Amino acid sequence: MHPEHARMLTDTQAAAMAAAAEDEPSLRVRTVWISDLHLGTPGCQAQALLEFLRTTECQTLYLVGDIIDGWQLRRSWYWPQAHNDVVQKLLRKARKGTRVIFVPGNHDEFARKYVAHNFGGVDVMDECIHVTADGQRLWVTHGDMFDGVIQCAKWLAYVGDAAYEFTLKVNHWFNSARARLGLPYWSLSKYLKLKVKRAVSFISDFEQAVAREARKRGVQGVVCGHIHHAEIRRIDGVLYCNDGDWVESLTALVEHHDGRLEIIDRSAELMPRLVQAALPAARPAEPALAPVKPSAG
Repeated sequence: MHPEHARMLTDTQAAAMAAAAEDEPSLRVRTVWISDLHLGTPGCQAQALLEFLRTTECQTLYLVGDIIDGWQLRRSWYWPQAHNDVVQKLLRKARKGTRVIFVPGNHDEFARKYVAHNFGGVDVMDECIHVTADGQRLWVTHGDMFDGVIQCAKWLAYVGDAAYEFTLKVNHWFNSARARLGLPYWSLSKYLKLKVKRAVSFISDFEQAVAREARKRGVQGVVCGHIHHAEIRRIDGVLYCNDGDWVESLTALVEHHDGRLEIIDRSAELMPRLVQAALPAARPAEPALAPVKPSAG
């Protein structure tokens, strides 16, 4: 073989090995729950989500609502290539043997018309029961039916959604300035959720209502999303699990092969990199001009 051809073959093999290494799972679990991706909005952290999906292997993947943000897409179309890549990655996982179950939420409620259908290997279900490796029965639901605002005054939910979108924009500008100063990422919306009394009360009321319904259904626990607040805790004997979101929290709920549940939080690792990557590239300094000598005359 010609040396040049051998070198080209080696380069091709190296590139293939690098691509395979990129997709090599570093997290192998029995089950993954993710929700509130909000594909179709500028706030969706699609690149961080892609990295998580590439490096995570599971037997069952639950998409627990608000995967595609139909509310935002009706207002204005936003669908960059990275969002398409996420959809393709999910479909690829289904083709390769992962059981993918989609439980629609309020932002992608259009998909509720297709409950009991299968699209590209993805099962659409209104809700379902998951049995863990250690025998616990978990009710899986997005949770929007326990949000009184959505059920009683949907117009107010749209107003709140627009306000949240504005908060994310302010948060982006604020953290871009902090990144330029070398300061760490700080979440304005998380701060408001944990400090504003009405927000704290809403989260608590939501959690109590979901846990109460799970107890009525005779299950040991519940997995939901909707409120963008990752949590695992017991409420009156019921295991309440919320998988968070992929707008700011960058969290997922996973079940290990022994049935143990854990929240995976990628925000500390990935969010500063995402903010830094969004900063405009520094312009190269222009070369200094040599002084012009006056002509002799």
